[in-house]
Amino acid sequence: MAVETGPVPRMATPTRRGGVHGRPRRSTSWAGWAKTPLYLLAITMIVPFYWMVITAFKPVSEITRNPPSSVPERPTTLGYSDPAWRPDADTPGHVAGLFQRFTEVDLGFWRFAINSVVIAGVVTVLALLAASLAAYVITKHDIRGRRVIFLMILGSMMIPWQTTLIPNYLVVRNLGWIDSYLGYIIPAIPKAFVVFFLVQYLRSIPNDLIEAARIDGAGEWRIWWQVVMPLLRPALAAMSIFVMLNEWNNFLWPLIIVESDRMANLPVALARLNSAFTGAQHMGVIMAASPLASLPTVVFFLLFQKHFTRGIAMSGLKG
Repeated sequence: MAVETGPVPRMATPTRRGGVHGRPRRSTSWAGWAKTPLYLLAITMIVPFYWMVITAFKPVSEITRNPPSSVPERPTTLGYSDPAWRPDADTPGHVAGLFQRFTEVDLGFWRFAINSVVIAGVVTVLALLAASLAAYVITKHDIRGRRVIFLMILGSMMIPWQTTLIPNYLVVRNLGWIDSYLGYIIPAIPKAFVVFFLVQYLRSIPNDLIEAARIDGAGEWRIWWQVVMPLLRPALAAMSIFVMLNEWNNFLWPLIIVESDRMANLPVALARLNSAFTGAQHMGVIMAASPLASLPTVVFFLLFQKHFTRGIAMSGLKG
């Protein structure tokens, strides 16, 4: 006996646009509009950088022209080196380029770049090592008073760093570290925020890994170096960006302890270029130095961008 069956009703299937019967999702359109402030913020940050770069390749006549041009009409590299300029002759309309200045210092402008690279690199490495050790002890060792120690580290973040300038200067002066790399590096190693960040990251790492290494006979230094440090790699990469950028742009502390041009870093050198006696004809030289000073930070961020995003995301996980 045959059983009659009616037509099978068709199920409404979502389309590629995300809604039933082709109706777009309202949340998708709102998500696009929500990004508009981010785009506007990006433009406000890109435009000054663009203006700095194009001004570095403008002649003096275009720099002082009103209204200014958005693209160099006659690109030039006179801001870096002007062959018509003579130190012992009056050359109207010509000024010493960036690489023709600081002749009293070995390597000239590149000496300041080397100082910045050495100081920022050494401080970044030592600060991350010290912070990782502190975070490892606080999170993975059952020591008495570790909570108090951690609260003291957090409390130090609430103290304005400007209040430590005079005590740090007196200590550095008494140790004979004025106008030296030690005066730059040693006071910059403690980083309370890095310790706080790494503590949150280490809490997501199971204690069983540490206990297994101890059962296998590994010492604490070996556990820190071979077990903890590889697991901290994303967080260390994220924090390296903060530390490196902070030290690269550091101006006030180097200005206080530097007594000779040979120990100046790039921010101090740029400040000396932009003195009160600098006229419009020197603006091209200042703008020529600025991209060279900022380019390493941009490259460093692009190299560690993925690690930065991963480290920030993983720091919120709980074990």
